[in-house]
Order: sequence, then structure tokens, then C-alpha cells
Amino acid sequence: MTIIDALRALTRGERERAREVAAGGQGELDRALAAYLASDADGTVYDQPAAFKAFIDGGGNVGLYKAVGRALGRVYDEERPVRLLDVGCGDGRALVPSLHAARELPRQVTLVEPSEALLSGAVRGLQGVKNVSVEARNLGVQEFLERERAEFDLAQSTFALHALPHEERDGVLKGLAPRVKALAVVEFDVPDLDDEERLAFLAETYERGLAEYGDDRELVAQGFLMPVLTGQLLPGAKRSTWEQPATSWAAQVGRAGFTDVRLTPLFDYWSSPAFLLTASGAAA
Repeated sequence: MTIIDALRALTRGERERAREVAAGGQGELDRALAAYLASDADGTVYDQPAAFKAFIDGGGNVGLYKAVGRALGRVYDEERPVRLLDVGCGDGRALVPSLHAARELPRQVTLVEPSEALLSGAVRGLQGVKNVSVEARNLGVQEFLERERAEFDLAQSTFALHALPHEERDGVLKGLAPRVKALAVVEFDVPDLDDEERLAFLAETYERGLAEYGDDRELVAQGFLMPVLTGQLLPGAKRSTWEQPATSWAAQVGRAGFTDVRLTPLFDYWSSPAFLLTASGAAA
């Protein structure tokens, strides 16, 4: 039996069988999955802030966010936005370095983030950026688009839109298109695979991701990576990500009404390569 057999059992809803198979394995992913399935965890990803912080502060995320900061800084210099919208800003770890990397800063930044704790962190981070006023909105992007009709020179989203199911994301992008002059999205280029290929891909990439962490590996695994993994496979589990290939992102953005869609490779991350998507909105 292999870890792929355990993942296959998950897709059939056989949680206990998946735990038994994983418990017989020798890899880091085997051990992490067996421990997670033996626990009473409910699949919620962000209920352990310490786990997410340990994940995002370590491993390949260090180089990833440096690359994101440089890329978005160049976007600001090219677009020269006066009003910037950050959708799903998190704690600002992508936004703040991007602003510091840019020569041309927006005068106003609107933050949209459903997590109050993460939003507070972003607001604190922006206090060190001079001459930029901040509007913080503690709500989801769908509710934001329903409540407010403001237009923006640039809307950006870094590793946040994949948390929306494809149909909901369609609606969000269609709502943004007439209100923004330009769009910048940073996401992962996740391959489109058949069922068996996908199980092998997940087994390989999650094993690689776990290997990037040392003393905090168990915390990262149990509080973040295993909920994300099982949420994609176990029927009825809480799912937190709906990823897709870069070309599918480009097609989805185009369907929503954006034009001049461009894809730029950013960073070879452990799960899938990160890329920057830029496009022109109807407000242009």
C-alpha cells in the first residue's frame, strides 16, 4: 500500500481506511495524514493562526513573497494607480513589500479581507508606508461589491481568489471588470489532471512541501496543509481551494470582461509555479 492508496480511499469517503493505509507508510506525508485523520479536526484551515503563520513565514514562501513584492512593485510603477483595491489582502505580507518596492505609490488603498485578525495585521503594516491613506473593509469580496460602487485604478489579489469556487469567482471577476482600470492577480499554475494523475501529483507535491519545514513541521501539517489536502479529496470535508492552470485563469478573466490578459512566470514553488496575471478592465 502507498500514500496514493490512502488518498484514493479518501476520495471514496473511507476516512478510517485512509488512516490505516497512511499509518503503514514511512514518508512524512504518510505520518502527517495518519495523525490528522486520527484527530477530531473538522477541516477548517484558518482556525489555528499559529499554524498558518508558521506555514507562510517558512519554506518556499520566503522566496515566493519576495518575488511577488518585486513583481507587484513593477506593476505599480507601470500603472501608477491613485486608488488601489486589494482583494483578500490577508495580513498584508504581499501588499506592504510591494509598496516598499515601488517608486509610484497609490494615494489610497482599500483593503477587503473577511478575517478581522488578518485585516488588522495589514492595517498595522501599512502604517509604515508614508502618504498612503487606508480604508479597511472587514468582509468578503462578494459583499464588498454589493455594498460599494467605487472605481479603482488597479485591483489586485494574491493567492486569495483560488479560495472561491469557480462559479463564485466568475461573479466576482464580472463585478470587478467594469470598476477597475487594471487587474493584477498572483496565483499558482496548477495542472489539469485526471483523477489518478492528480492523486500522484498531490502525493509528490505535499511530500515536497512538508520537507521544507523543520521544527514546526507538525504544526504546519496538522493546522494547515492536511486540512487543505483532505478538503480537496474527502467528500463532505470543508474545501478551501479551487485551483486551476494559468491558462484557465486567463480564460476566466477574459470571460469576465477583462482584455489584454497577460501571464508572467514568477516563482517555482513546491506545489506549482506561481505566476502574475495582468489585464485591463472596462473602466480603462
